[in-house]
Amino acid sequence: MRYIFCFFCFVLILSGCNKSYDSEETAMAIQTVKIPPKNESAAYEKNPDPAAPAIKEKIEQKIIKEATLRFETDNLESTFNQIQKAATTNKARIINDSEGKDFATVFRNLTVKVPSQNFDHFISDISKGISYFEVKNISAEDVTEQFIDLTTRLKNKRKLEERYLEILKKANKVSEILEIEEQISTIREEIEAKEGQLKYLESRVSESTITIEFYKTIAEKEGVKISYGSKLWTAIKSGFFSLSDLLISLLSIWPFVVLFFVLAYFIRRRLKRKKA
Repeated sequence: MRYIFCFFCFVLILSGCNKSYDSEETAMAIQTVKIPPKNESAAYEKNPDPAAPAIKEKIEQKIIKEATLRFETDNLESTFNQIQKAATTNKARIINDSEGKDFATVFRNLTVKVPSQNFDHFISDISKGISYFEVKNISAEDVTEQFIDLTTRLKNKRKLEERYLEILKKANKVSEILEIEEQISTIREEIEAKEGQLKYLESRVSESTITIEFYKTIAEKEGVKISYGSKLWTAIKSGFFSLSDLLISLLSIWPFVVLFFVLAYFIRRRLKRKKA
């Protein structure tokens, strides 16, 4: 009898331990579904693990190069062919080409996109045969720190999105699901915005922009000769056309001219009769 009583007490103790373990496991499950506060997103973006310091990965230097060139040439077509040849050699592309003429010059403007690694070589190729540049501005902007910052923030945003997706799988209440989905949507928009900024920065780093303006001066003496000759010829043509216009005008109003002469004839005749 004593053994039966002891066995019964042992069973009661085991069942109490199992209930305690189940309640602790349920509490832990509820805690895992708990939604992080909204202000945690900004902190997590900078450092996803508060216990570990943020470490920046080693990234190659990112430089944005740009140039503006302006010079005089004796032959526009020859200079353009030289630039076009340099563009082909350095895998560049002309994205804008415009030309025009003002009072003293004939000019042409080009905008060229060239791979950054060929930037210096392209400048050297198009500089051959040019005595001097009226304008030569070359700039190099270091955006390495900005690139690292964007890359780190993007990586942390993606980790934060994964964390919210894991929480979403464990959520049971509709209110929790809706709140988590709203947070995921916001994070996704921020990820896409940073991806766009990163792609734009990459494109500016990988391809340099060069603006080239070259012109030819119109000789002053030649301009005077052309001007006087053209004025004389214009005056002759203008006089001829004026005479032609007058004759055409007279022909178009011939009925009125005839009527005028008829009336003048009768008036004159009547005046002669009165005098007689």
